[in-house]
Order: sequence, then C-alpha cells, then structure tokens
Amino acid sequence: MNTFQVHILAVDRTFYEGPCVSLTVPTSDGEQGILAHHSSMIAAIQPGILRYQLPGQPLQMASVSPGMVKVENNDVMVLVDSVERPEEIDAARAKREADEAREILLQKKSRQEYRIAQATLARALNRLRVKARDVD
Repeated sequence: MNTFQVHILAVDRTFYEGPCVSLTVPTSDGEQGILAHHSSMIAAIQPGILRYQLPGQPLQMASVSPGMVKVENNDVMVLVDSVERPEEIDAARAKREADEAREILLQKKSRQEYRIAQATLARALNRLRVKARDVD
C-alpha cells in the first residue's frame, strides 16, 4: 500500500502528522483526491469535509474551515483555520452559531459584517453536516 506524508495543521493545533493512504480536500474547484505520488499542486480549501485514510484504518472525516493545501514530493501540507473530528463538534453550539449568523444576514449590516456572517454560517452548517454523518 503506497503512502505519503501528510501534515494537517490548524491555527491552534496539529491535527495529524504521519503516513496517509488517501486524502480528499474540499477546494474551490470541488473535491480534490490525493494519493501517493500525486503531482505537485497548491489549492484553496473551502469549508467542507476532509476525508483521509491512514494505513490499516477505515476512512475518517473531519470538518475543515478555509485554508490551503500544498502537495510536493509525496508530502502534503494542509493549513486551515480549524479542523474538527465529528466527536469534537458540539452540535448545539454549531446550531446556535448558524441561527445567529442567519439572523445577522437578515439584518441590514455592513458588507464586512455580512461576509463574516456568511463565513460563520458556512462553517456552522459544515460542522453540523460532519456531526450528522458521524451519527449515521
């Protein structure tokens, strides 16, 4: 089984560093699958579901916020604002954040407040999607 080195880093912590069999990241062009010896690339990561398989383990997933991925010489660097496993997600908090963001979007606010609310809503909804898939 071919593997590559992956470094999944959030602003506040190292999520995972080590060998990986496959990695799928949500990018602005759709989901990007990465296997061993993938060609070099850099891409923007969008809020979504990160899927990864470690050697000898089942496919796992995590919620990621915006960031970037760089692939070079069988080494993958994922840099994101935040990354959470399903069991780390507080569904009630994510639902509150989504509701608050929706309320802000309905109010007449500045462009900056509107964009922040859009980003907050996207992140909260993504976290809820990941948590819901963990329950299935």
